[in-house]
Amino acid sequence: MITLRDVAKEYRVGDAPLAALNGVDLEISEGEFVVVMGPSGSGKSTLLFTVGGLLTPTKGHVLVRGRDIYGMSRNERAKFIRANIGFIFQSFELLPYLTALENVALSLYLSDIPPSGHHGRAKEALERVGLFGRTFHRPSQLSGGEQQRVAVARAIVKKPPVLLADEPTGNLDQKTGDEIIQLLLELSHKEGLTTILVTHDQAKAKMADRRFTMVDGKLSGGESN
Repeated sequence: MITLRDVAKEYRVGDAPLAALNGVDLEISEGEFVVVMGPSGSGKSTLLFTVGGLLTPTKGHVLVRGRDIYGMSRNERAKFIRANIGFIFQSFELLPYLTALENVALSLYLSDIPPSGHHGRAKEALERVGLFGRTFHRPSQLSGGEQQRVAVARAIVKKPPVLLADEPTGNLDQKTGDEIIQLLLELSHKEGLTTILVTHDQAKAKMADRRFTMVDGKLSGGESN
C-alpha cells in the first residue's frame, strides 16, 4: 500500500544542509497499523507529511497504492490525496463556528460525492466514531476526546484506504488518548485501513502491528508487536 525508496528531505540552515529524512526505505502492507516513534525533531512528522503528499522530498520515491505521488502533476496529486488519504492532527483543526456534522461534511465539498449526500455520509462517519448524539454540537461544547473523534470522523468520511495520524493524542489525557488509539485500531482492522501513527508514547506504540523508530532522519525497526 505504501512504499518509500531512498527518500531524503533536506532543509538549508544558513549555508549548511539539515537532513530531516536520510535515505528512508519503508514498506507497509494493506491494512497494517504502523507506529513511528522518535524524539522531537527526529523527522517523524516530516516522514508523515511526505507520505501524505504535502512535502516534496529532495530525492527518492513515495508510492501510495502503486502510484508515485511526486511523479504526478500538482493537480493530479491533490486529487489523488483527497481520494486516498485521511489526515488526523494533534490540534484537531476544527472550525469553531461549525457543528460536528458540518466540520465532517466540509471534507466532502471537494469530493465527487453529490452535495445532497454530504450530511448523510457525515452522520454515518460520526456514528462510526461513537458521536452520533453530538451531531449538532460545536467544538466548544465538546470535550477534547470528542473533538478528536470529530477529527477522526472527518478523516474517514471519504472512506480513504490510508490514514495518517500525527500525534493525535498529544493534547489529551492518558485515558482519553488510549481510547482514541483504540478507536483508530478498531477502524484500521475492521475496515482494512492502512494506518501510520506518529507518537512519542511507548505504551501506545505497543498497540500497533509494527513499530519503527526515527532518529536524526533515519528509520529503523519494523518489529511486530
